[in-house]
Amino acid sequence: MRCITLTVDAIIPLEGKIVLIKRRNEPFKDHYALPGGIVEYGERVEDALVREVKEETGLDVEIHRLVGVYSDPNRDPRGHFVSVCFIAVPKGGRLRADSDAKEIALFGLDEIPKLAFDHNRMIEDAKPYLVDLLRR
Repeated sequence: MRCITLTVDAIIPLEGKIVLIKRRNEPFKDHYALPGGIVEYGERVEDALVREVKEETGLDVEIHRLVGVYSDPNRDPRGHFVSVCFIAVPKGGRLRADSDAKEIALFGLDEIPKLAFDHNRMIEDAKPYLVDLLRR
């Protein structure tokens, strides 16, 4: 029996830009992506998001809102990965690349490169909710 893998992704507005990581590992090695990762068995998606963001960016975040659930079976070359995407706002920590992140960068909404997976779509879907957050 084949299984679905549950993941989370975070859109983090910071200093008027969006936090992106450069992936250290395949798939999409050396491509920019949203911070995120796999939900562990017994873990709530909200807790997984906070954990993954801390591991990859050094930031402590609080979930602001749900952006959506992304379930296209072809969104990840490793298999059927379903992602829950949230906007999360920084509440502390220090921005630094860690764990699966090779480097970290801030991009304005008009500067976002082609991202790994379907992360460009996630950011597009989140734009109506980001305008005010990016002005803070």
